Amino acid sequence: MVRRAFLLSPLAVAAAAQCEESRGETPWVPSPDEVIETMLRLAKVGRSDVVYDLGCGDGRVVVMAAQKFGAKAVGIDIEPVRIGEANAAAHAAGVSGKVRFVERDFHQTDISPASVVALYLYTREMTKLKPKLLSQLKPGTRVVAYQFNGMGDWKPRTVVRNHLHPVYLWIVPKR
Repeated sequence: MVRRAFLLSPLAVAAAAQCEESRGETPWVPSPDEVIETMLRLAKVGRSDVVYDLGCGDGRVVVMAAQKFGAKAVGIDIEPVRIGEANAAAHAAGVSGKVRFVERDFHQTDISPASVVALYLYTREMTKLKPKLLSQLKPGTRVVAYQFNGMGDWKPRTVVRNHLHPVYLWIVPKR
């Protein structure tokens, strides 16, 4: 299946997301730069961090983490077209040496090296991902997400509400 990117108003994106989530589809919707910056600041990303973006799309989070925050970063996406766009964006931004993009299902990927995980996934995807986050990530790893909170009884440490939708921060607890 080919997915095409196009711009929608934020309200149209929210409405489309609800419809597609109810049908079990997961579209790629690019995150606004100001939201990405909020996510990375909330997670206190720095030079010593390794940021993983699960469902990275065109690589915006990964590129900004490297370019603006000095972190190493890995983007994982199942769509080859998105991975190509992400690699091109990293090259254009001059951060190819600090980032890596992997064409793979993130459910089948080892994410244990991450110190920060970024998510813009539907609630049902986050619910499926929660056990992996809690079992593979080291205690203290920060998990940030935009718009959807699918972590159930794992309550966010912080919620920022200065965008159309909230940005959530969780800290992986001690086992």
